[in-house]
Amino acid sequence: MLMAHPAVLANLMEQYDTLRILHAENGDEEVQQRMQDIAYTLCVSTGTRDIDSALVVARHQLPGARPLDDSVLAT
Repeated sequence: MLMAHPAVLANLMEQYDTLRILHAENGDEEVQQRMQDIAYTLCVSTGTRDIDSALVVARHQLPGARPLDDSVLAT
């Protein structure tokens, strides 16, 4: 599977988060379409089918991201 460049993913995530924070889903048609386009691009870029999964996968593909696995921690 092809992987998007981390800078591209970071930019898409930032755009999506900004639109979500501004409640773009309630905005005019053009803004709603932009949000849907970004969500679609994130899904395609991460090989997922919904925006929530796409955001999780994208975060894990960013530099410095580490899965939350505490199985190697000493008890």
